[in-house]
Amino acid sequence: MAAQAPDMDVKELEADLAGEGGEGNEGSEGQIRQRQKSLTIGAVCKALAQEFPDISISKIRYLEDQKLLTPRRTPGGYRLYTQGDVARLRTILRMQRDEFLPLRVIRQELAAGRSGAAPAPAGEGGRTWRPGVSLRSPISERSSGALYSIEDVLEETKTNAKLVRELEEYGVVKGELRGGLRYFDETEREIIAAVAELARYGVEGRNLRVFRSSADREANLLQQILAPALRSRNPQRRKEAVEALENLAAVATHLKHLLLIRDLRKIVR
Repeated sequence: MAAQAPDMDVKELEADLAGEGGEGNEGSEGQIRQRQKSLTIGAVCKALAQEFPDISISKIRYLEDQKLLTPRRTPGGYRLYTQGDVARLRTILRMQRDEFLPLRVIRQELAAGRSGAAPAPAGEGGRTWRPGVSLRSPISERSSGALYSIEDVLEETKTNAKLVRELEEYGVVKGELRGGLRYFDETEREIIAAVAELARYGVEGRNLRVFRSSADREANLLQQILAPALRSRNPQRRKEAVEALENLAAVATHLKHLLLIRDLRKIVR
């Protein structure tokens, strides 16, 4: 859940904004309207929380520290975000979530003029699959805690029980038995949804062993790199190790994506 904005003295902020025009009301009407359309950092969080459930004030501040955002500041020090700032932030978050891009690459993409335009719809008879959960969710958090019955999963993913059984058989998903019934967490539900999309193109459960094996190898490699820090008794060191693990996972996924694109381009030449 998105972090809530800290309590703010509204009268103080309003007075701060009113004082920006200077003595003699030198601010133009256009500038006044622009200030009225600006959002505080808490309002930005609320505006983006539906699409990005893990958005937080600290994350927005971190992106500002990384020079990816430059919100205007009032004389009292409050951050104010224009609609353009919000659009830029949405673009950054989508590149992190959907493409696993590290901040360095995101900075280059923005400098090259990339905008936050929504992806074009799929061609006739097709549809564009999009993840239902954030792909950039913190590794330290397994899921939102929600569990879904097999009936719920089948209804929401539009797949069939045979495919889910195959995924269980090949270790792609495991589920959790409760009262004799199997339930799936949010991440596994999303895995099933992705596999259901692959199944539309003839991919079967047994074909997914290559994905499972690849994920296991990558996880083992990253674990070896950070194992000492992850086992540290120092809470701060463990926290830094988890953050490094999330960054390494994003970079590794981006690298795998680039290698796949390179090889697929050879096919269509």
